[in-house]
Amino acid sequence: MVAIFETRFHLSLRTPLRIFVRKLFEINMIYRSKAPLRIGFAGGGTDVSPYSDLYGGAVLNATVSLYARAAIEPIAEPKITLQAWDQQILCEYDLAEELPADGRLELLKAVYNHFSKNYGIKQGFRLYTSVDAPPGSGLGSSSTLAVALTGAFAAWLDLPLGSYEIAHLAYRIERQEMGMAGGKQDQYAATFGGFNYMEFFRDDKVIVNPLRIDEAYINELESRLLLFYTSQSRLSASIIEEQQRNVKSNNRSSIEAMHVIKQQAAEMKEAMLTGRIDRIGHLLHEGFVYKKKMAEGISNSWIDEIYEAAMEAGAEGGKVLGAGGGGFMMFFCPDARRGQIMQALSKFNGRIQNYQFVRDGLKQWKI
Repeated sequence: MVAIFETRFHLSLRTPLRIFVRKLFEINMIYRSKAPLRIGFAGGGTDVSPYSDLYGGAVLNATVSLYARAAIEPIAEPKITLQAWDQQILCEYDLAEELPADGRLELLKAVYNHFSKNYGIKQGFRLYTSVDAPPGSGLGSSSTLAVALTGAFAAWLDLPLGSYEIAHLAYRIERQEMGMAGGKQDQYAATFGGFNYMEFFRDDKVIVNPLRIDEAYINELESRLLLFYTSQSRLSASIIEEQQRNVKSNNRSSIEAMHVIKQQAAEMKEAMLTGRIDRIGHLLHEGFVYKKKMAEGISNSWIDEIYEAAMEAGAEGGKVLGAGGGGFMMFFCPDARRGQIMQALSKFNGRIQNYQFVRDGLKQWKI
């Protein structure tokens, strides 16, 4: 009835009343979004400024069936409720243009503050989020959540944002407005989805090149790759900040390692497109060796012990995902050795993570 009333009297109602009627209708709506987490195969770290500004970066990544989710439920009361189900944190505030920084759910508040400041949110709501991987996992969980949040607010406010705009906005909120150190690949991977070869340049220019990889090659990758969660999360910011300092101070060893890793992204792309799956293990191993030269903290004695145990059990290569220091690791396993590798990893009190590669990126809908 509300929708019919608004349509019938649209021409005669003044703007404030039309908005009031629309808000009454919205109270019965929920605006949802989900975005996939990603695995980084090669080039990780070259998407971080100032390296990408000076030399240009390149990354190959793919999204998997683990998600960040967000839901916005408008309410009549002038209240804001933020609830992260996976972290079991709930915060409540009076409706305000800007929510305070108090150390709780800062990313949720930063996204709200951006949209409130730029688009004027004058209605109370409940915001629910969840992520299928813990913070510091190395799968881009924080940036993927930023994308899901951006998508949910864009859906609620009916903003016609394209994929590049959503990814860049999530990057801007997280990296520039919040000041969180990190690169650009995670936001674009979560927004676009699938296998992508991404290029990064100065002035925040990003080019996403979707890869049309044969379905059989993707299935073979799923069969060969093993995801292992070390059960140790880490703060990536300190590792990334050291990497940035190494570039600024012209640390040749670190910069040369980044050059090699960037070139590996192109080699990995060619191997996947042409079905040379047997090369993946070697490329992963070589990449891990060079990645450890980019900054201290990317690996440690615990990660090295896990890696060596997997390799001794028959893995052909692997790497730590994300900035390093903990979180998820990935290993390339021959079929005949997969069981032995899993057995070798079982003594480290982590867990094997089941997954599938997914082609779709950010999804938004309302109910």
